[in-house]
Amino acid sequence: MTKRFALLALPAFLAGAWLFAQPSGDPLIEGFRMLEVASVADAIEQLYKQRAHMSHEMRPVITAKFAGPAVTVLMKKGEHTEGAPASQGMLDAIDTAPPGSVYVMVMEDGLDVAGMGALMATAMKYRGFAGAIMDAGVRDTAQIKRLQFPVFARSIVPSTSINHYRFAGVNVPVTCAGVRVNPNDIIVADEDGVAVVPRAKAAEVLKKAQELDDTEHRMLPFIERFKSIRDAVAKFGRI
Repeated sequence: MTKRFALLALPAFLAGAWLFAQPSGDPLIEGFRMLEVASVADAIEQLYKQRAHMSHEMRPVITAKFAGPAVTVLMKKGEHTEGAPASQGMLDAIDTAPPGSVYVMVMEDGLDVAGMGALMATAMKYRGFAGAIMDAGVRDTAQIKRLQFPVFARSIVPSTSINHYRFAGVNVPVTCAGVRVNPNDIIVADEDGVAVVPRAKAAEVLKKAQELDDTEHRMLPFIERFKSIRDAVAKFGRI
C-alpha cells in the first residue's frame, strides 16, 4: 500500500510542474528527482540539525522540478574594460560541465545584476544541464520561458555583468542564498524552493527524505477520510 500510493501520488504532485528528465545514471540523483524539496530539507534538519534550503528569495523563472550535481561559479565585483574575456570562465564552465549538471552561480552583491540571460540558458539547455541556480539576477525571462529551461534566481533585472564583474573561480565552495554549496553537492529544486544535499551525506539523506515523503503521501488520504489532521499526526508522527 505504501509504495503503491507513493507512486500513484507522484503524477498529482507533478501536475503543472516541469520535470527535467535528463538521465544521470546516478541512482542518488534519480532518487532525489522523485522527492519534494520540503522532505529533503526536513530530512537534513532532522538528521543533522542544519538548514539545507536557500533563501525564500530564490524563486523559479518557470515552474520547475529537477536534481543534479552542482557546478559552482563565483563572480566578484570589479569594474574593467576588457568586456567578455574577463568573464570567460563562467562560459567555459558551461561548455565543459557534464550533462545533468546544475549551474550554481554566486555574484558578489549581485541582486541588481543579471548573471545570465537567454544565451547562457540556451547553451545550458542544449548541453543537457538539469537547471541553473543564480544567487544574482536573471534577464531575458520571456526567452527562458519559451526555452522551458529551469532557472532559479533571486531577482529579475535587465542589467549586465559584463565590464562590472570578474570571474573568480569554478568548482569552488560558495555560499548561495544562505547555504554552503560544494562542487558535486546535489541540488534539489521544485516550486517550494531549493535544497542542497552534501554529497558525502546523500545516501543517508535520500533514505530519510524518502521515508518522510512516503509518510506524508499516506497521511493525505487518511486526513481526507477521517477529516482530522490531529489524528493523522498522532498515527503517523509527521507534520
